[in-house]
Amino acid sequence: MEEKEDLNKNPWTTLSSQDIYDNPWIHVREDKVLNPSGGKGIYGVVQFKNKAIGIIPIDAEGYTYLVGQYRYSLNEYSWEIPMGGGRLDTDILVSAQRELKEETGFTAKQWTNIARIHTSNSVTDEEGFIFLAEDLEAGEDEPEETEQLRVWRLPLAEAVQMAMDNRITDAISVAGLLKAARIKGI
Repeated sequence: MEEKEDLNKNPWTTLSSQDIYDNPWIHVREDKVLNPSGGKGIYGVVQFKNKAIGIIPIDAEGYTYLVGQYRYSLNEYSWEIPMGGGRLDTDILVSAQRELKEETGFTAKQWTNIARIHTSNSVTDEEGFIFLAEDLEAGEDEPEETEQLRVWRLPLAEAVQMAMDNRITDAISVAGLLKAARIKGI
């Protein structure tokens, strides 16, 4: 009888690991490795100190809200779903509720966790969660000092189309909008 290979077994061997960089949000390390074929190499890993949290607020009329801001690392303006970081020791729903309030002023009575994603799993361990927020109540936003935001109300179908034609390129936003469209039958 032929023995089946365990596809879940890690085929990489870490020979050594060196810390390269650390700040309050990320930690970067470089590992010397043997790859699955046995060749020597290096692997850089970015470890996040927060969970990525995305929210798709949907109001009673089927509209959603995008947040626009200039993204320093991309050197361009970006339309996205409301999102931010959630501390590792904080419940992801609590983080989602805080982020929605900070960026849009909304609170929501109904929350549905619709996705768990890895944002770029070839170089980072970042784990993200996406929520639908419904039964919205308006309030005052509370942006962080690093955020200069614009909030845009538009039909969910239009936001989905923006993801489809690459006007929205943020991975969490694209994944969340497409999943929300499927759930809402758009």
